[in-house]
Amino acid sequence: MLVGGLTALAASLLALAVPQVLRAIVNGPLLSDGSRQGVVLGALLVLVLGVLEAFFVWCRRALIATPGTTVEREMRTSLFRHLLDLPVEFHDRWSGGQLLSRAMGDLGTIRRWTVFGLVMLVVSAVTVVVGTVLMFLTSWQLGLVYLVGAVPMVWLGFRFREDYKVVARRAREQAGDLATAVEESVHGIRVLKAFGRGEDALDDFSRQASELRETEVHKARTLSRVSFALGAIPEAVLAVALAIGVSLAARGELSVGALVAFFATAASVNNPVERLGQLLAMTFDAKAATDRFLQVVDTGSTVRDPAVPATLPAADPAGSRVELAGVRFRHPAVVAGRPVPEQGRVDDVLAGVDLTLEPGETIALVGLTGSGKTTLLQLVPRLYDVTAGSVRIDGVDVRDLARTDLRRAVAVAFEEPILFSASVRENVLMGVDEPGDADAVVTQALEVASAGFVHALPDGLDTVIGEEGLSLSGGQRQRVALARAIAVRPRVLLLDDPLSALDVATEAAVTARLREVLTGTTTLVVAHRPSTVALADRVAVLEDGRITGVGRHQDLLAEHPHYRYVLTAMRSPRDASDEDVDVLHGIGTEVAR
Repeated sequence: MLVGGLTALAASLLALAVPQVLRAIVNGPLLSDGSRQGVVLGALLVLVLGVLEAFFVWCRRALIATPGTTVEREMRTSLFRHLLDLPVEFHDRWSGGQLLSRAMGDLGTIRRWTVFGLVMLVVSAVTVVVGTVLMFLTSWQLGLVYLVGAVPMVWLGFRFREDYKVVARRAREQAGDLATAVEESVHGIRVLKAFGRGEDALDDFSRQASELRETEVHKARTLSRVSFALGAIPEAVLAVALAIGVSLAARGELSVGALVAFFATAASVNNPVERLGQLLAMTFDAKAATDRFLQVVDTGSTVRDPAVPATLPAADPAGSRVELAGVRFRHPAVVAGRPVPEQGRVDDVLAGVDLTLEPGETIALVGLTGSGKTTLLQLVPRLYDVTAGSVRIDGVDVRDLARTDLRRAVAVAFEEPILFSASVRENVLMGVDEPGDADAVVTQALEVASAGFVHALPDGLDTVIGEEGLSLSGGQRQRVALARAIAVRPRVLLLDDPLSALDVATEAAVTARLREVLTGTTTLVVAHRPSTVALADRVAVLEDGRITGVGRHQDLLAEHPHYRYVLTAMRSPRDASDEDVDVLHGIGTEVAR
């Protein structure tokens, strides 16, 4: 990039050398001895300078293109790496559209400024300074006139900076919001179509697009005003300089060659001056883009690896012991990137959870909706960190482990499965480091999850299932996600009601196979339905942020009033009695009314 900048500077200085050659030609062969040979040699010299200038311009483009795009790639990779490292709480606050606009549009702007704006800004500044010095050396009177004309241009540049930088940042934020609107509408297209709200989404999108258009028009008007001034002022100055220069030449105080050289130099200097508005606009756009990029990459992760990570003891065939001791958790008091006032903060989601999972044991975690079951699950693989207390696996605090080691030992299947635009095989093997006989691993995991339907897909295991797996039904996505968790063969398996979208028969088949393969795997299952409890050896009741009961299903049913209440609340229509169905029909009638 440095060599590319030097070649660009060389091209600009060669352009400034041409007027000096013209001065020598006019004062020499043209006005004195009339030598045809001198004119031809001068013309050839101008031709050589022009060819060299073109060659250096080509060198600039050829040299800077590679490092410029490399910088963009490295920044984009760095941003994505940082996004992967940031905790879930960050992604809870930031929209995908804003992050996408930073990774694509903003970095593209920075790259264009790096390969063109930065270089040309430096070259233009040097050209103006050197050109002004040459004009002074040619005629100090005319140089002084040109310098006086530069004062209002400098003032305009500072005014332009203050006006443009605000609107440039606003335009980028609005572009990010617009990208978010597109992303949400595409992901929620089924909902928009089902409720007939496509026109409403279009109206919102049109409004945001109009706001962005108004901001861009404001940017264009601001730039056009300064561009007009930066074009008009130098021309007006040259008109004044021409009048003064002719007068000086008429009195013999300035040679004709010097007058020609002055205006040829001024013409070369005027080009970068007139381009200054565009370069300043590009610089302020790049500044806004850089600020937005740094806003993300300077956000520190609250979930970090320890300086000296611990290691888990060797895996026990009987399974791993998981202990939650005095676990408390409160969501960060931040909304949309801003701290929430103390009076606006919520209480602890978990207010002192104590629970022990014995090696190889399966525990079902039950509680009312919003009681913190899913949050508790996410503390084990450190998707969130505990506010207080500790989570230990085989006696080692999970915060003392490297996250890669921890998440290699713990697998999760979420209730809302997320699949990637890849083949079925790649989705199932996502968490497996060294699959060995990959086909055997995939086949067994799919068989346990009752996901044999994948073999009937167009390309079988190599079928690309599309973005987020939306080409599959909800139950099919859940079974593929469950197979992904099983394929890891983890020490600890966390299941967040992964069978909620399955029918009774399929759920029973999957449950039976899971009981067979979970031997030696410690499992914590979040249960939202009574049928899921059948998978567990024991049941833990989460109430008011604490575990208020742990035991077998039959014992808790007899002794724990809240457990009985939770089971009643968890009953679905397919589990309901005739009386429950009558109640549901009554609710439906009221909704219809």
